[in-house]
Amino acid sequence: MNSNNDPNYSPLRDVAQSPEATARYLADVQRVLLDIGKNLGTLAHETRVHLRDTHVEGDRWYHARLRAMPVEKALGNVLKSLNNLTEGLEKSAYKRRAHDEAVMNTAKERKEKELEKWRKKNPQPLQAAPNPPQQGAQNQNPGYGGPTSIFDLGNRESA
Repeated sequence: MNSNNDPNYSPLRDVAQSPEATARYLADVQRVLLDIGKNLGTLAHETRVHLRDTHVEGDRWYHARLRAMPVEKALGNVLKSLNNLTEGLEKSAYKRRAHDEAVMNTAKERKEKELEKWRKKNPQPLQAAPNPPQQGAQNQNPGYGGPTSIFDLGNRESA
């Protein structure tokens, strides 16, 4: 596609149409965000050190810490949001691939469902069960099919 010919052209349209391209793009964005996250983490630490060392005459030992807490909390929330964003990018790449797999399997599942429906409407005739063994024939394995009572043991001994 050419951006000169199509007024609705979007470079991300091609990326959105392929799960591999989507995964690559999201991985690149995630890498950039993780680098930004490292920088923000360093900034948060340095800000914390500076703000907690800033004392005003007449302060008690905890006043600088109390003044610094809102700034620390705001930077912490930004880092938390950034971590959630990177996790969400990874999750969306997996969901995109799962969507394509589901689309590919849908036709196969529909055919199987239709075949099963046809089988229910047209059942196969059942085969006759094999004849049971003769009552007079002795069972070769006297395990579970043997005597049912202690009085029926015959020449066997009880436990």
